[in-house]
Amino acid sequence: MPVVASPTTLSPEATVLLVLLPPAVAGQAPALSLGALRALQARLGPNVRVLRVDEASHPTVVHSFSGQPAALPACVLVRQGVELWRQPGLPQADAIEARLRIG
Repeated sequence: MPVVASPTTLSPEATVLLVLLPPAVAGQAPALSLGALRALQARLGPNVRVLRVDEASHPTVVHSFSGQPAALPACVLVRQGVELWRQPGLPQADAIEARLRIG
């Protein structure tokens, strides 16, 4: 299953893992590769959509979830518009899966 490209394709009932990333810096590797996000999506299955949100492309979305100044990278798990869990840093599938079993 591919990583979601746009928040407009999501249903309101979806459980979404927002992976909030800082803008890419020229000459540096991205904070998280698309391949790593696809692997995470495959591990989490169809019940959770992984959405990569780059601060350069969607600054309002990133700042609404990460605060000012933005502490990036960060992950936020959201279901039906309610934040279930948040983690500073890059996503860890085990922690996300454990949270989904609890919530």
